[in-house]
Amino acid sequence: MSTDESIRDTIEQAATTVGSVWPLHSFVTANPLSGFEDRPFHEAVQEAERLFGGQGYPSADVFRAALETGQIDPETLRNELRAHGYEADPSALLARMETEETQPAHAHEDEKSGPHDTVDAVLTKWLAAFLDEGHASWSMPNRDRGFYAAFRSVARYDQSLPDREVVAVLPDDPAEAIEQVISTYPRDELTDLFEFHLSRLPGWTGFIKQRAASDRDWQTTYPITLTEYLAVRLVLTDCFDAPLEPPTPESESVRTEEGSQSRGDVPLAELWLNAWEATYRTQLVEAITEQHQSTPAPGDSEAAHAPDEAVHVLGDGGRPDAQLVFCIDTRSEVIRRHVENAGAYETYGYAGFFGIPMRYQGYDSGVTIDACPPILDAQHYVADTPVEGCDHEHERYDTWANSTRAAANVLKSLKSNAATVFSFVESAGSAYGLALTARTLFPARVYDFLSATSARIPSSEDFCAPALDYDPDADGDLPHGLSTAEKVEYAATAFELMGWDEFARVVAFVGHASQTANNPFESSLDCGACAGNAGGPNARVLAAICNDDDVKSELRDRGFDIPSDTVFVAGEHNTTTDDVTLFTEPVPESHETDVEQLQSDLETARAGAAEERTQSMGASSPGTRETERRATDWAETRPEWGLAGNAGFVVGPRSLTQGLDLDGRSFLHSYDWRTDESGEALAAIVNGPMVVTQWINMQYYFSTVDTAVFGSGSKVTHNPVGNVGVYQGNGGDLMTGLPLQSVMTADDEPYHQPLRLSVVIHAPVERMTAVLAENPVVTELLDNGWLSLTVVDPTQNDTSYQYDGDLTWTTDVTQDGRDAPGEPEPEQETEPEAKTADKPLAPQMAADD
Repeated sequence: MSTDESIRDTIEQAATTVGSVWPLHSFVTANPLSGFEDRPFHEAVQEAERLFGGQGYPSADVFRAALETGQIDPETLRNELRAHGYEADPSALLARMETEETQPAHAHEDEKSGPHDTVDAVLTKWLAAFLDEGHASWSMPNRDRGFYAAFRSVARYDQSLPDREVVAVLPDDPAEAIEQVISTYPRDELTDLFEFHLSRLPGWTGFIKQRAASDRDWQTTYPITLTEYLAVRLVLTDCFDAPLEPPTPESESVRTEEGSQSRGDVPLAELWLNAWEATYRTQLVEAITEQHQSTPAPGDSEAAHAPDEAVHVLGDGGRPDAQLVFCIDTRSEVIRRHVENAGAYETYGYAGFFGIPMRYQGYDSGVTIDACPPILDAQHYVADTPVEGCDHEHERYDTWANSTRAAANVLKSLKSNAATVFSFVESAGSAYGLALTARTLFPARVYDFLSATSARIPSSEDFCAPALDYDPDADGDLPHGLSTAEKVEYAATAFELMGWDEFARVVAFVGHASQTANNPFESSLDCGACAGNAGGPNARVLAAICNDDDVKSELRDRGFDIPSDTVFVAGEHNTTTDDVTLFTEPVPESHETDVEQLQSDLETARAGAAEERTQSMGASSPGTRETERRATDWAETRPEWGLAGNAGFVVGPRSLTQGLDLDGRSFLHSYDWRTDESGEALAAIVNGPMVVTQWINMQYYFSTVDTAVFGSGSKVTHNPVGNVGVYQGNGGDLMTGLPLQSVMTADDEPYHQPLRLSVVIHAPVERMTAVLAENPVVTELLDNGWLSLTVVDPTQNDTSYQYDGDLTWTTDVTQDGRDAPGEPEPEQETEPEAKTADKPLAPQMAADD
């Protein structure tokens, strides 16, 4: 292996510890410790503390508050502590944890201050200039030659460098430059050396890692690699005479047993976390099993509802008035409840990209987006194109768009031109002042104005449709459109995964997006399954596929009995205002009354959901008006809670959760084990949506336990840079996670309960065991404690089985009246592939406040 190849391989290995970071315009929630998922959770946290200095567990104060409010069941906690040898009172253990929290996490806690700070400051200046994505008026020269070459061509004029001649004589190859700096360094220690330098700025490193792995326009036009980045960093390290090698940790003193925060290598904080999660999981599983056992089987004339809810009887033959498919997003759990209460409707949950891994280009848009989860690659290019018969709307839209662009260009020119900027401010200042006053003092009125204006201007959905016909002659890296076979497969997969067995006259696929003003993190509130983009385009594509007569015919041949009067439509749920917009251009006259009734009922559902959401934000006047204010108030740091509070993922039929108020904390994916004898649909859910929700859950977890290191701190001091990220202050590393306002009600008061994801799947335990055996990556996540899994087995009277590692399971002895809590039974075999050991679980606690 050549020296270049060896260095690049070592860099790639060292970079695995730094998680990928996406640009702000397509912010993707991801586990910041994804590079450690092959290790037990507590080991990953310990290693992350060493590399990044971050806290990996909730503080003692957070645990104390959870215990006092009933979020942690005292008996569950005591059992967990005793099982690991702790007999002390929980309050005494909390005091011990508080004492240790004031001590350095590791011997070189303050290593990030010192000579490397200068290197960081100079390096981030060049990174911001090179990686800018359209924000800068004057771009860095020579970017098309790559980061290393561009740096060499310009940095020689940087007067902050102590020896600019060093840059002038650098070799052309960045790997050679690295070799010059490390020539005397031990080869067997290079991975640790590179890991140290890459983890100094994990935000920039993660962003470069993600961008270098993509084939998007910015990367292909202005390429950068981790090798180039590390070459520049090591050259600057040498130039500023900063230490090359990572610091050598001092020997830590051995703590006494009484003062130790861990036994058996499991930290005390993790035991508290286990108890907190077990309390929530018990509540969730018991509520689901009780609800499901009291719900009539599909086809029965009555439906289960909470006592105070209206009961809506389905139409003739049990056919619902409409069926709506929402994203599995936790915010959809709220709107689904209110939709079902508003009429005779069925709702389903499906990943919000609706199974279409596409690269999408909107009409009149100069950029494309990959509208699919980051664990998938886009497979199709789909563009919105004008359709025949809509020329009037098309012309009106073009006239408005051209005028708006021209005005924006003139405005930008006047503001940035030195010859006109002062006269522009003098003449336009009063108008700007009035606009700013209105947005500040009357944001709800601004919402009314913008809505009225939008209603008079056609949207592209009024005259465009996604171009889905396969075009083999089109240029590009991806096939344009889809073949009929591919269309059929995507539609069939959706119906199979959801366990669909009947169709209403109107079926709506409803994506989701958020609405916010002056918010760099707005894409974090959009659809995570669409890579931080709106889900409406994906919904429109699947609706168009399902309306295709050829597709319908082949679906019928595959066993999906789609009536001739079924019409598929698309929609988009605004998760800030809870408004649901239906795109109804393909709806025939025969269905107009159905759609009008649906739209009316969606308004009713909106009112209920909006009131529920705004109450959770402490609004003095909860309701739709408050959501509209938050959507347009440019000073609002929290337009909505997003996925804050997420803790559960339920996979199964709607009957598991219908009528239950899950408080917007659970992802809901539809699945019917009876239609999935092979287990392929279950495997697809486990490998796809379950992994993605675990990423989301971990992003919220770590952003909560240490907002400064794993989140992005307060929005108040954010400074956007280059359309790619934010600084805290005027420079430094890119912030990698969610802002404080997304997870906290106050600086020291979490709104998001930092719990690892509790997954509940309604399926035979044997089938689940077989799926895990065939998917070792997912099994590794479970075995290492990154999430938990409970199976509610419908073939055994909804007995619940808790995954216990190594493809074994434990049963809940509190079920079926077999035993009371605290009276364990001996270990016994109950399944050929599922070893079970009866253990006591805590009694169900009251719902959270």
